[in-house]
Amino acid sequence: MLVTLKGSWALIFGVSSGMGRAAARALAAEGCHVIGVHFDMADGQEAADELAAELRELGVEAHFFNRNVAARETRAELVPAIKELTGGVGTRVVLHSVAFGSLVPFLPTEGAPKGVTAKQMAMTLDVMAHSLVYWTQDLLAEGLLPRGGKVWSLTSSGGTRVLSSYGAVSAAKAALEAHSRQLAVELAPHGVAVNAIRAGTTLTPALRKIPGSAEVAERARALNPHDRLTTTEDVAEAIVLLSSTDSSWITGNVIGVDGGEAIVA
Repeated sequence: MLVTLKGSWALIFGVSSGMGRAAARALAAEGCHVIGVHFDMADGQEAADELAAELRELGVEAHFFNRNVAARETRAELVPAIKELTGGVGTRVVLHSVAFGSLVPFLPTEGAPKGVTAKQMAMTLDVMAHSLVYWTQDLLAEGLLPRGGKVWSLTSSGGTRVLSSYGAVSAAKAALEAHSRQLAVELAPHGVAVNAIRAGTTLTPALRKIPGSAEVAERARALNPHDRLTTTEDVAEAIVLLSSTDSSWITGNVIGVDGGEAIVA
């Protein structure tokens, strides 16, 4: 049975751009209040401020924090703030849309004479994968993951494929999928569903940073049965639809939102 998201709360990591931004808009359009965490310099902060104002015009609350999502200090600061903002009811939707990692080949090349370093590898996995586990631990400990809640992580086909300089991020995506499965099992008794969304090739700021991304996008566009790329709005629509139920029976999956790209690529 579908339920309304009106008056509920969403916590979005990576809210200022890409899929996090689109999801915030889509959830707010359904009456869902939004707490956003992002990590930006001046231009990104301005974009986040504009988005927060846009969401408030829809009649919902929007509270954004420019913080490092992977820092323990951020969780220590924001978990109590989330509890206060939501009146203790917690977040109906948690979206982990974090794209911040090292795009460096594993082995030395002319452009990267040392190859990926231990620090770069550890940072990429900590930010893009492990942070989901730590946030889930802290939210659950404070009673902020209510029954019927949905935790979403965002993965990509790069988790199982090799792209130029994408090795550390690919490892992070694979770990994120594994974390999502484990959390799904451990949160099942609490009635909370956890799934990873595998979006199709989408023109986000994160994609454009990948070497050779233009060629990757053009190839995906040519192969997609819909004759176009996935959009951030496609992903946001899926998140809203699948979050509009109290059931936790759809859990532990990697859900493709790609217009059929993966089955023909």
